[in-house]
Amino acid sequence: MRFKKRRWHCLSGQEPTELDKKVMYWENKGKEVPTRDLIKTPEQIEGIREAGKINTGVLDAVAEKIHAGMNTLEIDKICYDFCTSHGATPACLNYEGFPKSVCTSINEVVCHGIPKEEDVLKEGDIVNVDFTTIYKGYYADASRMFIIGQTTPEKEQLVRVAKECMEIGAEAAKPFGFVGDIGHAIEKHAKKYHYGVVRDLCGHGVGVEFHEEPDVLHYGHKGTGMLLVPGMVFTIEPMINQGTWKVFLDADDEYGWEVITGDELPSAQWEHTYLMTENGLETLTY
Repeated sequence: MRFKKRRWHCLSGQEPTELDKKVMYWENKGKEVPTRDLIKTPEQIEGIREAGKINTGVLDAVAEKIHAGMNTLEIDKICYDFCTSHGATPACLNYEGFPKSVCTSINEVVCHGIPKEEDVLKEGDIVNVDFTTIYKGYYADASRMFIIGQTTPEKEQLVRVAKECMEIGAEAAKPFGFVGDIGHAIEKHAKKYHYGVVRDLCGHGVGVEFHEEPDVLHYGHKGTGMLLVPGMVFTIEPMINQGTWKVFLDADDEYGWEVITGDELPSAQWEHTYLMTENGLETLTY
């Protein structure tokens, strides 16, 4: 008889803790559980928290200066200068061929928009600015939506609901709940507005690497996906489309990164890095 290899192991030579017992209870029921290395140590959590503070400062610096008439390459410079002046490194820069420090995604660009001199922000645009900081080997990842001047009521609502989806997803994440609880809550809220929830991209574990387990889907069913255990760090970053959930890669992007809505209607996204605690999520970025 073959036995499924366990993901969770008690520390060598020690009796199982209450945490061990809770995780193994669910593993014995056939649920997906994290490996122990996904449970961050107090030292790692503090490092991620410090990276989060710098990441928040980067986005605050953008918020102070973003305006109609500036190009997205100028946003890239703001982010790079703030990050490096605080002893940190932009995680996106040269990551798998990505050529800039930040993702700037305008209107129908869902994510991974590449800063360009020719991409000039106009009155009424909505733009997502997504930045990841590496500080002393620790990662923090967040994005914000910005409305340039006055926009349409439809775009305003999309931006608001996308933020609500992130917040509702975070509220649904409970210790010893499941990743699927997050996606279920997000999808339920987005459907009230007949919005599409992007399925081809997702949130992810983060902290000691740029992308770790688990994949945090923004749609799905309660009680599915990986068990959420105190000490896990991950992002929630729903991409909410005004129309279809389907997307495609921009054929004109020589780097192969920019993702566009399938019907070229606007999209909005918000993202934070979260720590799972015994009492629920702690936000490590703003």
